[in-house]
Amino acid sequence: MPRVASDQFAHIRRMKDHRFPHEIAAILPGEYFVSDQPMIVYTVLGSCVSACIRDPLAGVGGMNHFMLPKPKEAGTDSWGESTRYGPYAMESLINGILKRGGVKSRLEIKLFGAGRIYEGNIDVGARNAEWVLEYIKTEGLTACKTDLGDVLPRKVYYFTESGRVLMKKIEKVKNDTIATREREYASKLQVEKHVVAAEEDVTLF
Repeated sequence: MPRVASDQFAHIRRMKDHRFPHEIAAILPGEYFVSDQPMIVYTVLGSCVSACIRDPLAGVGGMNHFMLPKPKEAGTDSWGESTRYGPYAMESLINGILKRGGVKSRLEIKLFGAGRIYEGNIDVGARNAEWVLEYIKTEGLTACKTDLGDVLPRKVYYFTESGRVLMKKIEKVKNDTIATREREYASKLQVEKHVVAAEEDVTLF
């Protein structure tokens, strides 16, 4: 039985897909997931960023999904709510891997998201990308693969055992749906419904 099946991740939606060999854990904004068993972690990104991180030797990996670089004011959120912010999301994911036998110096990191899917002068995605790249540099880490920016949302499937990532761009007509969901999350901090977009070209990382 997978050791990851604990109360810590009991709220994460699980599903099966005949196209994939392992169970899929679908995470939403403000969530993260870590497994020491072969799993696939899935999410949909607009302006948000996901870090896919694993220790290849320990066989532990996971993914987060954060919406904003950092709180405007320190100490305004509880720990549970703050995983929507970059610092807490990254610390939660990395610490979750280390607690399961990972070693920081061995971490393999891949970064995705930060699309400019909103109209206006403020590019939230660019801020997220700038923040996460600076964060891993400050922590003495290096991203081996990144796909940040652009104007399209992304679907990301992360294989915790191999570190493989399948990334699919979502057609532009779907942008409003992703943007609306992100706005709803930002304003209400409620769990959004799972998004499954039409299949498009797959990029392997």
